[in-house]
Amino acid sequence: MTSIAEPASLPELTTDDLSRYSRHLILPEVGMEGQQKLKAARVLCVGTGGLGSPLALYLTAAGIGTLGLVDFDVVDASNLQRQIIHSTKDIGRKKLDSAAEKLIALNPSINIVKHDTMLSSANALDIIKDYDIVADGTDNFPTRYLVNDACVLLGKPNAYGSIFRFEGQASVFATESGPCYRCLYPEPPPPGLVPSCAEGGVLGILPGLVGVIQATEVIKLILGKGDSLIGRLLLVDALNMRFRELKLRKNPECPVCGEHPTVTQLIDYQQFCGILPEPTPASSQEPPVKNGIPQLTVKELKRRIDAGEDVFILDVREPYEYQIAQIGGKLIPQNDVPNRLAEIDRDREVIVQCRSGARSQRIAEFLKQAGYPRVVNLAGGILAWADEIDPKVQKY
Repeated sequence: MTSIAEPASLPELTTDDLSRYSRHLILPEVGMEGQQKLKAARVLCVGTGGLGSPLALYLTAAGIGTLGLVDFDVVDASNLQRQIIHSTKDIGRKKLDSAAEKLIALNPSINIVKHDTMLSSANALDIIKDYDIVADGTDNFPTRYLVNDACVLLGKPNAYGSIFRFEGQASVFATESGPCYRCLYPEPPPPGLVPSCAEGGVLGILPGLVGVIQATEVIKLILGKGDSLIGRLLLVDALNMRFRELKLRKNPECPVCGEHPTVTQLIDYQQFCGILPEPTPASSQEPPVKNGIPQLTVKELKRRIDAGEDVFILDVREPYEYQIAQIGGKLIPQNDVPNRLAEIDRDREVIVQCRSGARSQRIAEFLKQAGYPRVVNLAGGILAWADEIDPKVQKY
């Protein structure tokens, strides 16, 4: 069993500790020494959302001495279906403040270190170096690769988890003997190929299930007990309640942990994943362009509708999304577009819209390649329309 390096001396357990952790202390695999190891441990939780909520709560309850939290987001109503560390009264608060308040209430003796920032290539090494283990609760590829590479470069175990719809994954990456995330996925997918949880949805209980698995792996690493998920990828199918396991091996050709690594320092992962800032328009008359597709603002669309212009809006969301909120237009779900081109007039300008502007951008690029001469993307989609035009339109 792989474990983290033990400190030169272990902290003493107080009378309160002996009472609080009594159910740990009577476990032979934990005992006094194991609980002292937990108290001495420093764990960094990247994200305080769906995965970070159960991670942080259970690590705090278990007696982790120092828990670092990295987050820069605020609590939104749509988070509460799965991010159980936050509550209704926290909507609009920084997630860091909301999470820290709940954790200290649960265990006042824990040392919470708040990192109010987006993890980036500029700060990741400086933040991670002070911790023994990283628990990755991120929900996007740039940060996931960033965390992996930083852990490999610093020699820090990475308790990994990811979720989407009804399925999840968990493993332990970046140990000396085991593979890293890039051994499994050497390069990130092209931008926009894999939908986010905001686009595809996620069963609210799933991050609780996967996050608890991650917390379990962290505790086992600290204790040096049991059989960890190093070299194993646990696949969770919550809809059918099935667990499968894939064996993983360290890839000698891995670009970061292989025999001849090509990734020897952190890079700009937003550019690496193709997520570039939109260019500034040359004048107020020229809309910004992304990958050859003009970006139409919701305010400009509203102006054109009010002016009576004959606009054709193509909504590429799913029917169940259309039932939640819509601003008009023809509904053709993105996967049906290639087979329903005859329903999209080539002689008119096509304004493609979705929830946030990501799927619509992909379909706009597809239509342009298919020969449509005038295609624009509605930047921000339904969410921008609700924020800037009509707050009665339901955000989701």
